[in-house]
Amino acid sequence: MQVPPMTRGLLIVCGLIFLLQSMDPQAWLTIHFALWPLGNGSSGLPPQLGGWPQFQIWQLLSYGFLHGSVQHLLFNCLALWMFGSDLERFWGPGPYLRFVLVSIVGAGVAQLIVASFSGEPYPTVGISGGVYGILLGFGMMFPNRIIMPLFPPIPMKAKFAVMLFAGIEVYLGVFTRGGGVAHFAHLGGLATGFVMIQYWRGLLPWKPKRVLRY
Repeated sequence: MQVPPMTRGLLIVCGLIFLLQSMDPQAWLTIHFALWPLGNGSSGLPPQLGGWPQFQIWQLLSYGFLHGSVQHLLFNCLALWMFGSDLERFWGPGPYLRFVLVSIVGAGVAQLIVASFSGEPYPTVGISGGVYGILLGFGMMFPNRIIMPLFPPIPMKAKFAVMLFAGIEVYLGVFTRGGGVAHFAHLGGLATGFVMIQYWRGLLPWKPKRVLRY
């Protein structure tokens, strides 16, 4: 089945930007477009980054289209294709794209908040926050559809997969340190996706122009 246009576009953009990253030995893209914590610097930064790159407001969106490795890119793109395609067909391209972008921003805000307490100086990259928003949306729109996650490779209903992954992210975020994974950004993407769906359903104090019945 053909990949729908917005999902295909997101996959292409992520791939092209990663290609540009691979041709960027001075890490200019990372310095300017990764999500840097709020703060004034750290001696823990690699010397080639030239000090402490500053947070800029556009980074709350741009970080989602950078990736740290081929594996990081491929895993996110696989999940985007697996869950995003059906969600785009169900919602339509416009609402779907808004949902993904808002989930990325919400994940970034969550990461900034956590980083301000943890003091970690490193940037955040990747569309994982948007992917976790998509996973949440998929679980809410198709709760009883059977899916096969890569981990654990056990068939389960989508709604249970969302609960499982949320629980894993909470555990890893609270009880582990380091590892280069922004667990609270993932949770921020989940939470943002949930709030946005509730808004679309007219269940929040702020009402949409058109309530969607799903």
